[in-house]
Amino acid sequence: MEYIKGTFLREQKTRFLCDVVVDNKDVECYIPVSCKISKLVDLTGKEVVLQPVENINARTKFSVYAARLGRYYVLLNLAEANRVLEAQLHRRYFSFLGKRKKIYREKVIEGYKTDLYIEDTDTLIEVKTLLSFEEEGSFPSMASIRAEQQLEKLSELLDMGYNVVYIVMSLNSKVKSIGLNNEFRRYCQLFRTCLDKGMEVRGFSIRLKDMKPEIYKEMDVFV
Repeated sequence: MEYIKGTFLREQKTRFLCDVVVDNKDVECYIPVSCKISKLVDLTGKEVVLQPVENINARTKFSVYAARLGRYYVLLNLAEANRVLEAQLHRRYFSFLGKRKKIYREKVIEGYKTDLYIEDTDTLIEVKTLLSFEEEGSFPSMASIRAEQQLEKLSELLDMGYNVVYIVMSLNSKVKSIGLNNEFRRYCQLFRTCLDKGMEVRGFSIRLKDMKPEIYKEMDVFV
């Protein structure tokens, strides 16, 4: 896919929209981050990488793909995490999963739509993305009833004998460790209940190499 570069100008008041200067023109772009990016990092004046939006009926022609922070780029497209993980599950990083020949995306198991499902071992993989600019990140970063409902269902699936692996993917390769954000008590309670039932949690960071995302390293996870 072709990419173009621009300079981040401002985040709009409307969610998911920002302005980027491209060839001396202000261009409205989609920014695929679920919260206001300005709450996480100041991108004003920073170089950003844009990719064309495939939907011809979309409001914007470009989506912000990554931002340059110092000498490296940080992926900003949260949707890439699932695709990267699926493509690289064969790597030794994931040997803890055992046999993984039959892998399915978004397979519905007992009414629950998985991110990834390994049929060989009846393993459900739930993938969450983390966008942090600190060496120690925390999750979740925002309240989410959906995430709590997912944990409730995962708890039931654990009771039914399924294996569950919860994987947190940091889009910033500089993050070294992650931990539970105790600010969200209900989520943490449900999460620890799943851990008690055998759910496994792992953390990995993603880096961009020639603008292609890849698993960079495993991170310490503190729960």
